[in-house]
Amino acid sequence: MSLLLTHARYQLMETVRVPIAVIGNGFFPAASMLFFVVPFAGDHPVGATLATASMLVFAVMSSALFTHGLGIAEDRAQPWDPYTRTLPAGPWPRFGARILNALAMTTIGIVPVLLVAALLTEAVVTPARLLLGLGALVVASVPFQLLGLFIGYALPAKAAMAVVQLTLFPMAVGGGLFMNPLDAPAFIELVAPFLPSRGAVQLVWAALGHGTPETLSVVMFGLWTLVAGALAVWAYRRDEGRRFT
Repeated sequence: MSLLLTHARYQLMETVRVPIAVIGNGFFPAASMLFFVVPFAGDHPVGATLATASMLVFAVMSSALFTHGLGIAEDRAQPWDPYTRTLPAGPWPRFGARILNALAMTTIGIVPVLLVAALLTEAVVTPARLLLGLGALVVASVPFQLLGLFIGYALPAKAAMAVVQLTLFPMAVGGGLFMNPLDAPAFIELVAPFLPSRGAVQLVWAALGHGTPETLSVVMFGLWTLVAGALAVWAYRRDEGRRFT
């Protein structure tokens, strides 16, 4: 546990030493709230609540993909990373620290969204439902954490930046996170159930007391999680085999 906390503190310090990374992590989800939610669904209690949940999922996706995908790729280019991987502590302290760091960055990302929702929209939720929703967000983050790990260990930093962006925004748009949750376009409704973003947001909607997740969305969410997990393990072992054997 002490090694885990040491690694987590070190990684968090590295992150906050680049202020734009922290500012961007909180700015883009809040800006999305201001541009996509407040003008179009802010005065509708149910619509504003569902749209806020969508922006929270977007914040979770962004934090997971950028923190792992870009962060790991950049770490792999530094001499410190190969050294720490030769130490006898094993991979858990590093992996656990990365997860804690991603959760910390996620918190930075969701707080502005919640503030915008509370101050500028008619979104309504009970404290108990809010806690359930935050718990659902943790579950919702799993496939994106794993995808981030895969990208970070499989690609160099420059390529990882592009792939993270090409993964994040199409999944967010295709999952309907930027659309009116009560009146999404037909094409989005067709493709969304096959993306993990739709399963993730439906889990959060259900936790907030709005609807039940669709079976196809839940199945695809689980399938994406399994595939992303397998890819993350493969990428880690591939990187280890290339650099340490």
